[in-house]
Amino acid sequence: MNLSRKTQNYHTIALRAFLKYCVKQDVEVVAPEKIELAKIPERTVEFLNDEEVSALFDACEKYSKNPARDLALLETLYSTGLRVSELAALDREKIDLKRREFMVRGKGRKPRIVFLTEKAVERLSTYIAQRDDAFDPLFINAGRRRKAQGGSNTTDITKGESRRLSTVSIEALVRKYAMLAGITKKVTPHTLRHSFATTLLQNGADIRAVQEMLGHSSITTTQIYTHLTNRRLREIHDKFHK
Repeated sequence: MNLSRKTQNYHTIALRAFLKYCVKQDVEVVAPEKIELAKIPERTVEFLNDEEVSALFDACEKYSKNPARDLALLETLYSTGLRVSELAALDREKIDLKRREFMVRGKGRKPRIVFLTEKAVERLSTYIAQRDDAFDPLFINAGRRRKAQGGSNTTDITKGESRRLSTVSIEALVRKYAMLAGITKKVTPHTLRHSFATTLLQNGADIRAVQEMLGHSSITTTQIYTHLTNRRLREIHDKFHK
């Protein structure tokens, strides 16, 4: 069984605790402090720069069979930093386009308010206006619009749940447009989440505010982005202070 170093460390910490207990019970065991934790390599974060983001949207606009939906989907992902599961779970009646906000429940069912950019509102408004159904899901699979030619599926008793775009489908769409855009990085919905956070921090956003927007329970999780923003600050410093 191959365990990650992080998982190995969890087991090691548990072993240390047991050995400390043995020492207290006067049982001869290996000294707990002699058992070292494995060094965990710094986590790398893949994100898109401005040119790559533009190329992604251009590819979507050029090649999509359902551009209104797909552009709205990409814009919502990029401008909110939502997890793919959170995006897939959105219902359109919950989206307040006038106030440019909505609520999601992230990990642990923890609620948070998510804000939309004006561009995202524009994309979503265009997409929703083109819908000819009364289904709940915000993003639906257009390939299943009708059960048969000329047979509307608007009476679906599941309120469109069978039509809800899945996380797998969303991941496939993002991957497809990244490939068509000529982006060589591995691009997933989470890459857009990373891009959202990195852009905010590089433009001076407070890390605590970014933590709230991402729905992170711990600031430690958000701090994976600081080495990226620190590098950007160094580049700016070197540019103006040679």
